[in-house]
Amino acid sequence: MNPTMIPWPVPDPEVPAAAHPVLAAATRAAAGAFRAARQRYDRAGLAERVRVGADGTPTMRLDILVDTAIAEVVDAHRVNLLSEEIGVIDNGSAVTLVADPVDGTANAAAGVPLSAFAAALVHDGVPTESLTCWLDTGRCWHAVAGQPTAYRTTGRTALDGAAVSLLRPHPHDPDQAAAWWRVAQRASRIRILSTSCLEAALVAEGSIDGFADAGSQTHRIVDLAAAMVMVPAAGGAVVDAYGRPLEIDTDLHRRWSGVIAATPDLAEELAAAIRGQ
Repeated sequence: MNPTMIPWPVPDPEVPAAAHPVLAAATRAAAGAFRAARQRYDRAGLAERVRVGADGTPTMRLDILVDTAIAEVVDAHRVNLLSEEIGVIDNGSAVTLVADPVDGTANAAAGVPLSAFAAALVHDGVPTESLTCWLDTGRCWHAVAGQPTAYRTTGRTALDGAAVSLLRPHPHDPDQAAAWWRVAQRASRIRILSTSCLEAALVAEGSIDGFADAGSQTHRIVDLAAAMVMVPAAGGAVVDAYGRPLEIDTDLHRRWSGVIAATPDLAEELAAAIRGQ
């Protein structure tokens, strides 16, 4: 085998039987396209920046291959799409699939097995159901708004001593670096996994207490939509560090600093630490 290829097989996703057909089909399509891309391209080919995405940032080849497969699903089911790369497909439906085709693309393209497909079904602007798939394992997290899940958060309420995952700090911005360090000093353990959607799932199932963007304004709504269903259903909270409402908006240039935590109290402590309060 070409040593620059990623040799690890991509399994079929373990989609729950209760998942909405659109979410189930999109997840399977994403995993299939992810698998095909791994088989065809080496690391450099997967990571090659081939266009500018709808959010205004460069798109890797892996992203657009997976997003194209998802677009075919929404067209077949005649629902709308809001995704990181393609942007908006309007099929005139009251239902929109809000998707992050590959969250953690840099990980995936390098062969680091920490990346996810995540999507939420949105009815007239309200997220109602979500499905997140860990692409390298096939493990899935499914949630329906207002219904309890099979997994629960840790229930932790205090930042001091918490296990927290953070986006990487931006050292060239002293305010952001200071915010990152304020959280790190109070937590008992800090991880940087570089895949927000997967980290949100880890909060939901109680593997970690919280996850946050420490003030870098990195998150788009596609990064947070699945968590907005999944984490509250498991007992946690999803907020913006600066108190701005999280809104389903087709303007993918809008950014937030998402805070995802085991409880509303912990979410507020994390947000306050990021703000320096």
